[in-house]
Amino acid sequence: TNALTMAWRLFKNLSEEQQRYEKQLIFEHPAFVRLCQQLLRDARRMTRGDLVFSLHAVVNLGVPQNTLLVQTLVRVCQEKLNQLDNRCISVLATTLAGMDKDKNVSALQAGLQLLVEQRISSIRDIFILQNLMKCLGKDAPVFLKKKLEMAVVREIDRLTFPNALRMFLALAAMNYSSLPILNPCSKKIQENVQDVPFRQLILILEACHTLQYRNVKLFSALADYVNSTAYLWDKRQIILFLSACEVLAFQPTELLDIFAEKVTEDPDFLNLKNLLIVLRVYSRLNHVPGVQKHLFFETLHSCLNKCLPQISSTELLKAVYSLGILGYLPHHALDELLQKDSKDELRLSDDLKEQNTVMLHSVKTCMELDSPSFTKPAFVLTESLSSLVPLNLRKAQEALIELLGDENMFRQNVQLPYRYHIDFEIRMDSDRKKVLPIAATDDHPDSHVQRLALLFAPGSAFCLGTTHPQGKLAMKRRHLNKLGYHVILIQNKKFQEMKNEDAVEFLKRKIYSEDDSSFSETTV
Repeated sequence: TNALTMAWRLFKNLSEEQQRYEKQLIFEHPAFVRLCQQLLRDARRMTRGDLVFSLHAVVNLGVPQNTLLVQTLVRVCQEKLNQLDNRCISVLATTLAGMDKDKNVSALQAGLQLLVEQRISSIRDIFILQNLMKCLGKDAPVFLKKKLEMAVVREIDRLTFPNALRMFLALAAMNYSSLPILNPCSKKIQENVQDVPFRQLILILEACHTLQYRNVKLFSALADYVNSTAYLWDKRQIILFLSACEVLAFQPTELLDIFAEKVTEDPDFLNLKNLLIVLRVYSRLNHVPGVQKHLFFETLHSCLNKCLPQISSTELLKAVYSLGILGYLPHHALDELLQKDSKDELRLSDDLKEQNTVMLHSVKTCMELDSPSFTKPAFVLTESLSSLVPLNLRKAQEALIELLGDENMFRQNVQLPYRYHIDFEIRMDSDRKKVLPIAATDDHPDSHVQRLALLFAPGSAFCLGTTHPQGKLAMKRRHLNKLGYHVILIQNKKFQEMKNEDAVEFLKRKIYSEDDSSFSETTV
């Protein structure tokens, strides 16, 4: 057992290429064959610790699972399962997690799960608990996950920083979100953020996405740390971190600005893969750098032009779409895209067809509305789709009726050109002191009439923990402005939480806003 375990410890620290070479030497060595034969003969006489550590070493050294040796060790572990102490249970769980399912392995896993359930109240070691969580995984029954959670919570006061890091990954492996565990772990990580290795930063963010755990303080602490040490990291590492933030809809503003400067200073590192990630991150988070905005877009455009000979049709569409969301039109890439569209090269399989159709429509809308030659139309053709209001907008409808006195003072469920839709439309005089009846202004468009578009958006349409709209919503607001609307964005979830009288007062403030300069960009 000692010989096998030492061989495994030396083996696991080698590079992948070295491991392949050493594995061949180990398997061809006559002493290894004799060692395996002896292990096979003595399996049933071994102590519980030697047994599970031998199985762990043999499996991780790459001895095939269907060999007599591995199958014998698995069966002996079954026979001695009740004799295993907590440490042995932890090692065995780790080993089984890396093995393929077969008859013997499945039977041992089932027995191990029953044993863990019986022993769980006696396990006090957090390391063993989180190892069991990780190894039992998402297939563990809910009641067992709950018991593991209670066992960890019982020992949470003894939580160390390394344990906090591992606990995030263990919960993600089990796909079980537990706030009583995650919140203390998050606090411990924030206190020791300078000691978190870069790879662990990414794994923490990925675990938060798996667990649907949205902790703005934790994300901000990680982003501030990467921001303050940005000079230490490779640009590709920062791209990985920003990509993980984008998946969580978290906008690390300062880091995005710093990285934009790095891109403009040295864009050569942006290959096609990295360029597409950068475009996706900045467009979804709707982040336009505060300094040298135009230079940043020109740099990305230039990189995109260099990639045109090797880029696929779908990748080109995604790249142009991302720049379009940000309000930038890459003319050379657009020409290339439209040529592909005219040749039907953007028609793909059914699962991508709808997504590509939506993106292409958005690109063509951007070409028209974001063009410098576009002028605000004197009249916008609109259509009321239905008098029925969705359940999540009933409160808004009732508040508007109470505020304005009549349903005829606003329109609901309005369809606009370019496939845009607004929840409520209100028309006011040029001083925005008086709301005008819809019927009085419908047939006689007047340049002095102000059109208001009220958009009640879900929280997922905004960057996490902010009122900053994500890319698609920001693009819609920009285009509605071009069509002559003043747009008021409202986070519907927060609006629903208001008392009725507060909701009426809230809408009154927004509709009769006196702040003319920011009226078209009003964001709740």
